[in-house]
Amino acid sequence: MTARWSNWAGNQSCTPIAVHRPTGEAELVAIVGRAAAAGERVKAVGAGHSFTGTALTDGHLVRLDRYDRVLHVDGSTGLVTVEAGIPLSKLNDELARHGLAMENLGDIAYQSVSGAIATSTHGTGSRFTGIAAQVRGMRVVTGEGEVVDAPAGVEVGVGAAGLVSTVTLQCVPAFRLHAIEEPIRLDVVLEQQDELIETNDHFEYFWVPHTGWTLTKRNRRTDEPARPRPRLRALRDDYLYGNLLFDLACRVGRRSPERIPSVMRKVPSAGRVEYVDRSDKVFASPRLTKFYEMEYAVPREHGADAVRAVRDYVKSSGLFISFPVEVRFTAADDVPLSTSSGRPSCYVAVHVYKGMEHVQYFRAVESIMDELGGRPHWGKLHFQTAETLARRYPRWDEFQALRRRLDPGGTFRNDYTDRVLGW
Repeated sequence: MTARWSNWAGNQSCTPIAVHRPTGEAELVAIVGRAAAAGERVKAVGAGHSFTGTALTDGHLVRLDRYDRVLHVDGSTGLVTVEAGIPLSKLNDELARHGLAMENLGDIAYQSVSGAIATSTHGTGSRFTGIAAQVRGMRVVTGEGEVVDAPAGVEVGVGAAGLVSTVTLQCVPAFRLHAIEEPIRLDVVLEQQDELIETNDHFEYFWVPHTGWTLTKRNRRTDEPARPRPRLRALRDDYLYGNLLFDLACRVGRRSPERIPSVMRKVPSAGRVEYVDRSDKVFASPRLTKFYEMEYAVPREHGADAVRAVRDYVKSSGLFISFPVEVRFTAADDVPLSTSSGRPSCYVAVHVYKGMEHVQYFRAVESIMDELGGRPHWGKLHFQTAETLARRYPRWDEFQALRRRLDPGGTFRNDYTDRVLGW
């Protein structure tokens, strides 16, 4: 048997019969073909940043960290084709060298591009979609070991609709963002939420539990020259405050939960910062502190109600929560299993520090989101099943038909996909 594999957060692990690290498409085809012929299963993994069991297998684990090249860049159209394992961070640098950028990104860039697409990873901005809707083509290895151009509709495939080989993305000319980050009272943000969303290209905020404060991020696209944060200020904010000291505070809270509220009351004191930088450098931040996360997308019009309900639950539950609650917004898209499929969405994400009890908190938040028609992020913790999810996606049956066409024998199944997608 091979060594045990664990994800980034350490809450998912498996012992596959073999681990493969291919460097070319022909190797992908051979791995899947041999496994299918033997009746064995295959799962691919990029950076391992999903909190769910989407990559777990007792069969063949295909690690894509060596399958990470940019294959083609068309500067005139913005179409860029890459291998499935390329990390978003590497892709961002490669695009910048060609005067291009991703139209929208999430707040971390460690994930592989295929993993981010498959789980409906997104950023924020009411006029912009998640990453899956930026896909213009994919080549996948089917469950029988054949390479095909994937049909539209399987971009968010949760690892169950073929092993992605290459992805063609619609990129845009490189741009800068004018960023303003500052604490604002939660009641003010909730009252002005629609205005803040519409008057900024990209708006998000973090409510700090046990306080009345949020940390807001307002980003607008600009032609202004770059004016990044001074290097020492960036290192202090992102690494010292945002990671090292925050991790220390979380460790204290894990040992003595009753101290968490007093620690959290210090978080909003960071003050205001304003700067202009390359888009991906503003969108994404380093995240070194490990945690468990749940995130739900609700219809945008229910976003403020969702945040109020989470705040009220935390206050009444007696729980001590050491991670801010993140709130973001995206436009609707037309990808069948995207969490924003067919509707503009508000995303509410809750976290707990690694090793702390999370089930009570996450189940309570999930109950709130269920009442509001919430859809869980496919790569983050939740307790849903195919039975509870099917009615939340109008194009559920369309995806299932495509999935069975690409993987009729269930080569890419595992316990997680069986639970959330059925078979």
